[in-house]
Amino acid sequence: MPLTEKPKWKGLCMILWASGITAATVILGVSVVHDTLSPGAAPEAASACRDHHKCRDVKRKPIERPEFPRGFIAQPQCNIPPDSRFDCAPEKLLSQEECQARGCCYVPVLPKGPAILQPWCFFPPSYPSYKLANLTTTESGYTAHLTRGVPTFMPDDIMTLQLDVIFETEGRLHFTLKDPVNKRYEVPLETPKTSNRAPSTLYSVQFSDDPFGLVVVRKSSGQVLINTTVAPLFYADQFLQISTSLPSRFISGLGEHQTSLILNVNWTRVTLWNRDITPTPSVNLYGSHPFYLAMEDGGLAHGVFLLNSNAMDVILQPSPALTWRTTGGILDFYVFLGPDPKSVVRQYMDVIGYPFMPPYWALGFHLCRWGYSSTDVTREVVKNMTAARFPLDVQWNDLDYADARRDFTFNKDGFGDMPDMVNDFHRDGRRYVMIVDAGISSSSPAGSYKPYDEGLKRGVFILNTTGQPLIGEVWPGPTAFPDFTNPETQQWWHDMVKDFHDQVPFDGMWIDMNEPSNFVEGSLEDCPSNKFEKPPYVPGVLGGSLKTRTLCASSRQYLSSHYNLHNLYGLTEAIASHDALVKVRGKRPFIISRSTFAGHGHYAGHWTGDVMSTWDHLYYSIPAVLLFNFFGVPLVGADICGFVGDTSEELCVRWTQLGAFYPFMRNHNDRRNKPQEPYVFSQEAQEAMRKAFLLRYSLLPYLYTLFHKAHSAGETVARPLYLEFPEDPNTWDVDRQLMWGAGVLITPVLEAGKSHVSGYFPSGTWYNLLAGSAIHSKGQWILLSAPLDTINVHVRAGHILPLQEPAFTTTESRKKGMSLVVALTLEGVARGDLFWDDGDGLQTFEKGDYTQIVFLARNGMLVNEIVQLSSQIDGLLLKEVAVLGVPSPPQRVLANGVPVPDFSYRTDTKILTIPLHLLMGEPFLITWS
Repeated sequence: MPLTEKPKWKGLCMILWASGITAATVILGVSVVHDTLSPGAAPEAASACRDHHKCRDVKRKPIERPEFPRGFIAQPQCNIPPDSRFDCAPEKLLSQEECQARGCCYVPVLPKGPAILQPWCFFPPSYPSYKLANLTTTESGYTAHLTRGVPTFMPDDIMTLQLDVIFETEGRLHFTLKDPVNKRYEVPLETPKTSNRAPSTLYSVQFSDDPFGLVVVRKSSGQVLINTTVAPLFYADQFLQISTSLPSRFISGLGEHQTSLILNVNWTRVTLWNRDITPTPSVNLYGSHPFYLAMEDGGLAHGVFLLNSNAMDVILQPSPALTWRTTGGILDFYVFLGPDPKSVVRQYMDVIGYPFMPPYWALGFHLCRWGYSSTDVTREVVKNMTAARFPLDVQWNDLDYADARRDFTFNKDGFGDMPDMVNDFHRDGRRYVMIVDAGISSSSPAGSYKPYDEGLKRGVFILNTTGQPLIGEVWPGPTAFPDFTNPETQQWWHDMVKDFHDQVPFDGMWIDMNEPSNFVEGSLEDCPSNKFEKPPYVPGVLGGSLKTRTLCASSRQYLSSHYNLHNLYGLTEAIASHDALVKVRGKRPFIISRSTFAGHGHYAGHWTGDVMSTWDHLYYSIPAVLLFNFFGVPLVGADICGFVGDTSEELCVRWTQLGAFYPFMRNHNDRRNKPQEPYVFSQEAQEAMRKAFLLRYSLLPYLYTLFHKAHSAGETVARPLYLEFPEDPNTWDVDRQLMWGAGVLITPVLEAGKSHVSGYFPSGTWYNLLAGSAIHSKGQWILLSAPLDTINVHVRAGHILPLQEPAFTTTESRKKGMSLVVALTLEGVARGDLFWDDGDGLQTFEKGDYTQIVFLARNGMLVNEIVQLSSQIDGLLLKEVAVLGVPSPPQRVLANGVPVPDFSYRTDTKILTIPLHLLMGEPFLITWS
């Protein structure tokens, strides 16, 4: 094949050729070649470096590269475009002399706009790095050693590294860089293990050997997905850095931050170090998820996950490129090839674990406030909700219930009858959840507070450097912090949960303040001065120190130092709480946590923290919900109407409408604010909110089925448009709308005083769920009417939604009749399904104790196919079918061969409504003609 017929390889090989980099090309089934491409060689020959036979014909000459020891001033090539420069002074500002002493370029630039991270001191192309040696083929991929000749400007370089590249599956590549001699901390996350090379892959891997670089290429398109040759690799004891080019600027992920769906690549720093703070732009928040999804031309996508829990910065720059900087651990990368974004997310969940299956009642409405000061007040709230005809499934209490704000206690003044209150809720078909903070009070008299006394005896607390329990300060005052990486702590936590549950039969746990949060810096005794507290590089954490609002980094835990384990605290508490609830209740656990890390969704859900009652925070809640679905945490939502500050009636209405489409729906309010329960507002506002509530409760069978797909197949529940329409670039940055699954599109009002909203409708037919009217879109923005009582919800043609008559609780609604909304394509086709079980049992899917029904519509016919049947569906009736998009009035409708005389058809909306009385658990055939 002529060289000119291989343009897809030209870009990568030209990079290697122009830089004079030694190319070691590795492609499945092709041998390894170590050759230096001369800048004088023909570009056509360079572009053929994929083919090692042709590379041998390229004229070559060795290139000598200077190695810059510390203190040596060099004159490197510095004509690098500003957007492609990589920072040579990440830890501090340097003068020109100091910069050049590192062998780096110094070119002052005036940043455009907010690009303050654009470096003045940057690496030249010839900057020394590691060299590749002993590249060897293994059963699963490749292994090699990397060696460094001279140390870097960071202390304690690791001069020899081991590289392992594993072709795990067709769409998943795994590579690690480790110290081959000394064992370093690694994240204790169970990930899939493979021993054999995937028989075929969507990717090829290439290496340059001097300086070392790794390149991952998509075979189908030739698109370079990862190219680490763009900047030198650093691997010191407390500073690891690796950079890569990016195929586009459309990057999502790297949470948790207050951000739009698509990250800004104009010199943006993303810091991962879990922190207690009201969500604020450009600061580290409650969770750490070092995973990103990148879009490519044609709607292809890939993802990258760095399994590392240390304090971290990720730098995005407009070339576009990305730099990972972390303060410890190892470099442990997974690359997901998709090839579409939906597959990327599933492949990521294959590694971190699929989401847990929530109980059905968890999808109802939850109500909480810090300030429900007694059981009388709490009961009154529930009574008022019922009187105002609002559904309520789960009542919560904040710290008010606890005696002196201590975990696993209830105060006998305002909450003396707390057990009776919870039992009363249960009799009415409701559930109860209370807050549990991470800090355990350490100031009670000895023998008077069992969690602390027993914890001391069993050695469950995080220790300071002298071996004593580290004491900080949270709501109860002085507090110790359980070390959930310790197996004894997990058993102690179970015992405390059981003791309290024996008194108060609560249904779920709200674990808060678990970054962990601390009101003093590090501890009451401050922190020692050592390398953990003052590392050579401190990421851009708010407060400038790793101990700010949390524990000393040098404190000791069972598995390692807090320096390594800090970002895992919320996850390890969620695991312990999940396991405790399973054993104590014998039912499906329900946990909502503030602090999270990769894999959290396998055990618990998340709420987005102390959001403010502002229109900006209303908007930001949408990308937050979408991103946490990417992170494998589909049970997620923001505090409806906001937590910090007073809401307005209009804001609360609009927030309730959007909140009805959060996977997790809770209204939560601070004690200093005006009340914001739905019933405190005007009748007009209440009616608008009630309409949203009933719409959500009607859709719960569809939502529950989406959660089953997330749990069993790694799908998302809430998703951005581009997950469904990746080939339409207009969808890529849409984050003021969201979808439920593949079939429902939600377009909320996010600004004050608006009665219309503009939404993007990808190509196809979309039916208004309430009105039935159709939009036939060619892929366009459409202005929708949205008066105060309306949130626009559209059903995508080709989908069938199972609905159920709403009630005040899911206990009641699950007994009511069901209906189907059949949204036909122009060709008259639609499909949907229903997952149904007891709603609360453990591992019903794994045990086969469930019902699954597939619904199919085609050519004027609707049938159901019962894939799996259980007794839980017995007696459940299908009472109505609404068929959208029927082109002309039917003359006859039959259900299982029997005429249905009272069907109706509207010529304006083309909706056929069929009343029925059929059992959901039996086959049926409905026809219209």
